[in-house]
Amino acid sequence: MITLALLLITLAVPFAAAPLARRTVQRLAPASALRVLTTSSLALAGASVIALGTLVLTGLLMLPGLATLGELIRPLRAPSALLVLPVAAAATGILTLSAWKLGRSTLRQLHDFRSATSEADRRPTAGDLCVVDSPHPDAYALPGRTQRIVVTTAMLRSLDAAEREALFAHERAHNRGHHHRFLATAELTAHCHPALGPMRTAIRLAVERAADESAARATGDRRLTARAIARAALVSHATRSGRPGFAPAATSGPVPQRVAALLSPAPARSRTAPWIAALLAVCAAVSVAAGATGAIAFHHEVEVAQGEVPR
Repeated sequence: MITLALLLITLAVPFAAAPLARRTVQRLAPASALRVLTTSSLALAGASVIALGTLVLTGLLMLPGLATLGELIRPLRAPSALLVLPVAAAATGILTLSAWKLGRSTLRQLHDFRSATSEADRRPTAGDLCVVDSPHPDAYALPGRTQRIVVTTAMLRSLDAAEREALFAHERAHNRGHHHRFLATAELTAHCHPALGPMRTAIRLAVERAADESAARATGDRRLTARAIARAALVSHATRSGRPGFAPAATSGPVPQRVAALLSPAPARSRTAPWIAALLAVCAAVSVAAGATGAIAFHHEVEVAQGEVPR
């Protein structure tokens, strides 16, 4: 019973972490929030997968045929099958659905990445800038061995010279910070547990806020950066971009919230920020500890049922 309780605690903790994620991105400096959120999200996702997998194995080994294949010489010591089997079935369904959604998302994004890379390879570049002749306004940071900023001619025509420089500074910050890795991690972890969707949203916002602040420092003008992002988002709002989901762009995320932050003074250190980050880290640590302890306890029960160790 203790093993089952530990595994369920592991799966419950991410629901408490979701509201903390929103506060983290509001109170911490964007770059710090990005690191804290991504690390916590990875820990919570890993623990959740371990807990779900352990629940599935527990249910399977309670079935007579599979218990024989597992070389169990005595019944697995676990709560009633009436309790375990429905939980194991739910865990199986969640893992199956998560794997299917993750596989579909991965294939779609890889297709978009290959298409975007192929199109950029056919265009001449000026430094790291690749201009695509298109009537649809768009701009984004394209990761890869050759990191580039892809911008369409329609987007260039929509902004003045100063705004274009601010936009390019934003996209260069994405490439310099390897923000596509954070976005890919957020996408991966969001498919591991239903409660990690808000963590993905918070990471996406932290990525854009980090690039916003970097662009504001590069241009030396917060209002100019805010104007450039607002105008770029306004002209491209009806455009369906072909960029992959892990390719960051200045027009992504809650643009009004980002513009409001840029029109305010540069973020100062909040007194509550360390506490919020610590609480999020505690949630991740509790989830990992409970999941690991539950998995180890399950492994011990399997060894007992196989007769390898005494009860």
